[in-house]
Amino acid sequence: MLLLVLVFIVVPLAELYVIIQVGQAIGVVPTLAILLADALLGSFLLRHQGRAAWRRFNQALAENRMPHREVLDGVLIIFGGALLLTPGFITDIFGLIFLIPPTRAGVRALMTRLVRGRLAMGPRAAAWGYGRVRERQAQRRPAPGADPGFSPRRGPRPGDVEGSGQEIRDEDRLPPPEGEPPPR
Repeated sequence: MLLLVLVFIVVPLAELYVIIQVGQAIGVVPTLAILLADALLGSFLLRHQGRAAWRRFNQALAENRMPHREVLDGVLIIFGGALLLTPGFITDIFGLIFLIPPTRAGVRALMTRLVRGRLAMGPRAAAWGYGRVRERQAQRRPAPGADPGFSPRRGPRPGDVEGSGQEIRDEDRLPPPEGEPPPR
């Protein structure tokens, strides 16, 4: 939730503040020209780096090796291009970091280290966070002295009405043999 607030509220407000400050310092027309130029630069870099990443991806597949580095590069290139196409100076800085190969390698190494750390704790910790896994395991453990076979998920569910079901026997489904009356 905090991340969404940061991305959708704080970042645009910070971008507007920086654009206004730059506009006051150098003027409106030069500021708009810079924003247009970096959007064009972003589209050029996105196309150029995207093609190179695609070539490396296909080469890795042809060599029968896992293209994990190439896939991560492709993701970073897509995000970098999107950030450069978005008007603003702060997003342009991050877009350039994701698109320029030496800085992208640093980001890729950082992301790989973070993912490996999460996977080392196990698949549940990677998806839910280590603290949440501990909480769930504690909830599943039976209380001391309780029946270990008891599960709170067993038993009637809300909306079940006791005695409302009828048992259907196989004899009721099959047609009666010839010469016998149907069962009641």
